[in-house]
This record gives sequence, structure tokens and C-alpha cells, in this order.
Amino acid sequence: MSGCEACDAKKLVRSPSGLRMVPEHRSARSPFGLDEPPWVPDKECPRCMQCDTKFDFITRKHHCRRCGKCFCDKCCSKKVPLPRMCFVDPVRQCAECALISQKETEFYDKQLKVLMNGATFFVTLGTSDKSELMVCRLSNNQRYLVLDGDSHYEIEIIQISTVQILTEGFTPGEKDIHTYTSLLESQHITEGGNTRAIGMILQYKVPGSEELTQMKFTASEDFSCNKKLSASWLAAMHKATKLLYESRDQ
Repeated sequence: MSGCEACDAKKLVRSPSGLRMVPEHRSARSPFGLDEPPWVPDKECPRCMQCDTKFDFITRKHHCRRCGKCFCDKCCSKKVPLPRMCFVDPVRQCAECALISQKETEFYDKQLKVLMNGATFFVTLGTSDKSELMVCRLSNNQRYLVLDGDSHYEIEIIQISTVQILTEGFTPGEKDIHTYTSLLESQHITEGGNTRAIGMILQYKVPGSEELTQMKFTASEDFSCNKKLSASWLAAMHKATKLLYESRDQ
């Protein structure tokens, strides 16, 4: 286990929304996490914010744990897991938020495991013309990209500024960028179709420096199984980047 993966202590806390298992220190929280939203005060929502039904003694009001808005039971009846807010049990959410949370469940159930298991890439640092074969994986606490080969790197997720997923089928240039996400400037652009991901370019800050460091990942062509695994890892990283963008834009 690398130094970045020392066990982070957690604590069980109770909020108006339910029980949450959160890191003892905010600095140790997952970069994919979301803060609990403030609830719309009861006095400011005499009617359901979805169907406009008036609240009374029979029609009670409920708050969506993801957006904080106020709804009737019919419009806010689903209880869905919400791991991005560290809830222990499924929590009540409105129909729109429940759909989003259900889609995110796939990331936590499948793609997060793919990222943690890792994949093999040829890694090129900066403008160097030399590359090194390395295993890249997400740390167990979700806060670092760990690269192991003859060299060793630990890139803190919160220091990543841009992610570019490269795809095959295009000539080098602008069109080889399948997705470009600027995590500093709150821009998100997606290009390309259902092409296979073959690489990634990261730009990130090294602690103590204001300059951006670039690192390029290229999938190995040696074994088809490794290439498929690398493509799956890159697809999972694509999804992770979207969640990072949402968390930083909160």
C-alpha cells in the first residue's frame, strides 16, 4: 500500500437527511463527493415543487435529500442509494434526482472498481520522447492516481486541471480528443462517437508549483486483452471526470 493510501478514519454522523459515514477530516473526503444541499424552508413551499399540490394535514411535504427541494409523497417516494453524499442507507429523492443517482450507482458498483484494479499504459511525462510501461490505478480512498513501474508517481485527484481521452480512428490533432474537461475553468466538451479509447492526457499541478505538468497515457498494443482492459479503464476515467466536474462546480 502506498503512502497516499493510509487508512482515513471515518465517523458516523446523523443529519436531518439520514445517517452518513464521513471522513473525520474534510480534507480526506472523496473528490467525487457532493455536499448535502440546504433544505428549502417549510414556510417557503406551501405547494409541491413538482405537481403543485397544496400541502395540508393529509398531504405531507418531503424534502429530496439530493436537491433539497420540497415535494409531496407521490413526487418524492423513491428511496435510492446516494454514495456521493456518504449515506449509509438509501434516502428519499425526487423522481429527477433518483434517476441521476441510479445512473451513478453503476459508476460506484462497476467503474470505480475498474479504476481501482488498474490498467497498463505507456506513460510519457511532459515533452519527453521516452515512455515507461506503468500500471495506473485509483487509490482505495479515491484521492490519488497511483502509477507504478520503474518509477512511481502519486497524482492527487484534486490537482488535476484537465483530462483528455484520446480515441482511435482519427488523425492526430483536434479530432483525436474524445472528451476534454477543464476542471479549473468549468468547461465540459464532448466530441466523437462510439470510438475506442486508446489513451489519455492529464494536466495537473505538482504541490508547491503553479506550473502545469502534462502526462500522456497510451494503451499497449502488445496484447489484445490488455488493450481491452485499458479501454475499459479509460471509459471509467471518462465517467469519473464528469463526476469530478460536477463536484467542483457545486
